[in-house]
Amino acid sequence: MGFNEIVTCFISGAILLLSFLFLTNPLKVNVKGDLYFGIFLLLWASFWLDGLIFPGEIPTYVYYPIRLLQFFCALTFYTSVVFYTNPGYKFGNKDSWILILPVIFIVILSLKSELNPKIFNCLYLIVFLGQALFYTVLSYFRIVRHQKQIEVFSANTEPINLNWIKYIIYCFMGSSILLIILNLIETVQSLNLYINLYFLAVIYFVSYYGIRQTEIYPKELNVSTDLEPEGTLVPERNALMSNSELEKNKEQLELMMNDEKPYLDPELNLPKLSEMLGISSHQLSYVINQGYGMNFFNYVNGYRIAKAKDLLKDKNYDHLTILAIAYESGFNSKTAFNNTFKKITSITPSTFKNT
Repeated sequence: MGFNEIVTCFISGAILLLSFLFLTNPLKVNVKGDLYFGIFLLLWASFWLDGLIFPGEIPTYVYYPIRLLQFFCALTFYTSVVFYTNPGYKFGNKDSWILILPVIFIVILSLKSELNPKIFNCLYLIVFLGQALFYTVLSYFRIVRHQKQIEVFSANTEPINLNWIKYIIYCFMGSSILLIILNLIETVQSLNLYINLYFLAVIYFVSYYGIRQTEIYPKELNVSTDLEPEGTLVPERNALMSNSELEKNKEQLELMMNDEKPYLDPELNLPKLSEMLGISSHQLSYVINQGYGMNFFNYVNGYRIAKAKDLLKDKNYDHLTILAIAYESGFNSKTAFNNTFKKITSITPSTFKNT
């Protein structure tokens, strides 16, 4: 067994183990998302396993089931993203469009023996790679939308922004470019080795970030009703409260933020703050959105950044590091502090301190 075969065995085994971890979900978080991501990994492993099990030509009776299962690899990846970004999502008639490409693929497979091999290979690659690209792009835009949505209920989005899935998408796109380049300059054997080593690195990346993913949505939060997109103007007939009630809740919220300083809690989220204020998460989201024209993330972190500015300019706190000031202001990491500070002020904390 050559080095490339050893790497292939290691990759397939690593993916299968990773798939098992997601399917069993020992932490019991993001259950549906992890389930479909585990299935995706299982199907992904088949791309290496079929070559190990059938080193020569794959028998006809196995060829069709394997290729059909592999075709669903991209679709299960997309489905996992759907449930990561909306755990309560229910598939219905509106989602029947996802069956169009699999049906087309089944038709192409059924015509394999009747079509010219070059025509079959061309159609096969167009549909197979086309649907993979299609679902990858859809997944990317779902993650981007998710990263905006979580700012509606969380002031600390770093652990739940699903950036690791975006990085996986970048890796898939990078592998496509790598395949094109290496096909032009390398032999097939060298190509397989480079691709295998590349995906070995991807597997380690997925293992590290995927297993560490925490629960994305608080259990108290109703994702379908409690989240109002930033800047959404609600018609008066659909308003959750009158203008006088809105102003009263704004006053109570500001009083609590200034007196009790709940923003210093790094784990503060929409359900926690709404419970403190004595209104529902949906109502608090409405108050912040309609009353201030911003989302929960910007509202809470506005107070945190104001606190950080005071500490950065106060000579009595010169002995504190940037990380210590981040903690004192309600942030739970230096990265989150720097990113949020720059997002709100357009400069870094260090630059602000030295001006």
